Amino acid sequence: MKLLRPLRERDFALLWLGMTISLLGDGIFIVAEAWQVYDLDNDPVALSLVGTAWTLGMVAFLLTGGIVTDRADRRRVLIAADLVRAVTLVVMGVLSLTGAIEIWHLMVLSVLMGIGEAFFGPAFGAIVPDVVAAEQLVQANALAELVRQAAVRLIGPALGGLVVAAVGAGTAFLIDAATFALSMVCVGAMAVRVIPVARARSARREMVEGLAYVRREPWLWATLTSASLSLLFFLGPIEVLLPFVVRNELDAGAGGYGLVLAAAGLGAVATSLTLGQVGVPRRYLTFMYATWTAATLPFIVYAVGTALWQFVLVAIFEGACMAAGMVVWGTLMSTRVPAELRGRVHSFDWFVSIGLTPISFALTGPVSKVIGIDGTLLVAAFAPAVATGVLYFAAGLRADEERYADAVSGEASAAASGTPAIS
Repeated sequence: MKLLRPLRERDFALLWLGMTISLLGDGIFIVAEAWQVYDLDNDPVALSLVGTAWTLGMVAFLLTGGIVTDRADRRRVLIAADLVRAVTLVVMGVLSLTGAIEIWHLMVLSVLMGIGEAFFGPAFGAIVPDVVAAEQLVQANALAELVRQAAVRLIGPALGGLVVAAVGAGTAFLIDAATFALSMVCVGAMAVRVIPVARARSARREMVEGLAYVRREPWLWATLTSASLSLLFFLGPIEVLLPFVVRNELDAGAGGYGLVLAAAGLGAVATSLTLGQVGVPRRYLTFMYATWTAATLPFIVYAVGTALWQFVLVAIFEGACMAAGMVVWGTLMSTRVPAELRGRVHSFDWFVSIGLTPISFALTGPVSKVIGIDGTLLVAAFAPAVATGVLYFAAGLRADEERYADAVSGEASAAASGTPAIS
């Protein structure tokens, strides 16, 4: 299969294995954290506070993470980020198992989890083109997205529901910590050493340089703006209100919540497999925006649905649409961004995309009390779709994809990097 060809490269295979293991733990963690919070305080505001803390930690350090990624050995940045999250989860697990855990503990520890993610995300995105041949970047990004969705939204949540139901959230936290330790071993075994040439420039000047590049590229600034607005409207509701609805209105338990997440993962896996095999459509930006426009419409069913099977069906569609756009986006970030700017552009991607998510988490609980949970979910369904559609036309992205018709080819990647993809 074309999809598996990048695994012939030893360093990418190790990177992929470490990511797969840690993401399985993350899937378990999503269920464990939600149930831990609702065991302590069965109120959406409580989980909203914990989610806000996580995103604040990430947003505060994302730009720093991008600068460090462009200045340091990206492999070491990945190891350090995994170490921070592993230690944090051990503390979380011990507090839970001893019965000492409180909401404020989860908030503080979630800040540390966000900081770790702020360094890991840009470093991972920047290192992929360094360990994969240029002509295999579509497959590499499809494979990464497949694993991300299969682990975090399919296998991981299903395991999370079983683990939490069987042995509790505390043990689930410790299992997630172990997955980060294994990820460190895999990344440490990689042979690649990509250390950018030292530049006698201030961090501020480097940040301005990266920002100037983003502003010159319509496909970048329009997509980042669209993602920021979309996540503002739907991330808080899906993370805070969906588990509340499954638990309290459908009376489905942790296993039911895990099943809904797993269904979304199933749709994402199927899409990633397909794109990895057949490639990205020629109208890649149109395809990306169309799938992302449709991705939040299943929230209508989350608002008015009355049975778990309804949630499961629309979750498959949601996951498929989200993953389709992400495969295209990951490929473009590898092919159209120059190698020396990858860390900073990836950090801007994360920063702008999630910059408003602390507000999303903070507002979800209070807004749901004013307009109701169903009303909040309906806003989450329609507002992102409108924002995505408007920005596609406002930025003239149809013309952009015609101008860069080879953006998903190996030749485009080689031109962007200026160097061979394998170090």
